[in-house]
Amino acid sequence: MARLEVPRPATFVSLTGFMGVGKSRIGRELARALMLHFIDLDRYIERRTGLSIPDIFRHLGEEAFRRMEKEAVRELIAKDFLVLSLGGGTFVDPENRALLLQRGPVVALWASPETILERATRKPGERPLLQVENPLERIRTLLEARKPIYQEAHVHVSTDGRKVEEVVEEVVEKLWRYAEAKRP
Repeated sequence: MARLEVPRPATFVSLTGFMGVGKSRIGRELARALMLHFIDLDRYIERRTGLSIPDIFRHLGEEAFRRMEKEAVRELIAKDFLVLSLGGGTFVDPENRALLLQRGPVVALWASPETILERATRKPGERPLLQVENPLERIRTLLEARKPIYQEAHVHVSTDGRKVEEVVEEVVEKLWRYAEAKRP
C-alpha cells in the first residue's frame, strides 16, 4: 500500500508554557489540524501510574513526579506523528528541554497571570503548585522565573482573550515559517 504523504510543517511538535495557557486544548486542536496524534504528558503519566497528578504530588512528592515526567519525555520523543502537550514544569528541566528542542519545534504558549489564574482555578484542587495563600502572586513569581526558559522555544503565541481556532491557525502559520527557515 502506498504511503500517504500529508503536507505538514512538522511530524513532532511539543507545546510548553505555564499552567493554564491552553496547552492541552490548543494541542488537541493543533493535532487535528496537522493530522497528528495528540498526547497530554500529564494524562499519559496518570494512565501509566493509575494516580492523578495531585495524588502523585501529595503521596510521592514532586521529585518522584519529575522522574516519571523525564522518563515519559524520553519515551515519547522516540515517536513520530505527534503533538505533545507538556506539563508547565517539564520544559524547565534542562535535560527535557535539550531533548525536546533537538527533537522538533517547541511552541511556547503565553497568557497573562490573571488569565492563568482564572483558567487554572476552574477545577479547584487540580493544581498542586497553586495551593497557597496568594495564588496570583505565586503565578507571577513562577512565571517570571520560567520566562527565560520558555523563551528558548522555537515558536511563541499568546492565548490571551483568543479563540482556540485563532491560536491554532497562528501556531500552524508559524510552524510553516519555522520549517521553511530550517530547510537547507
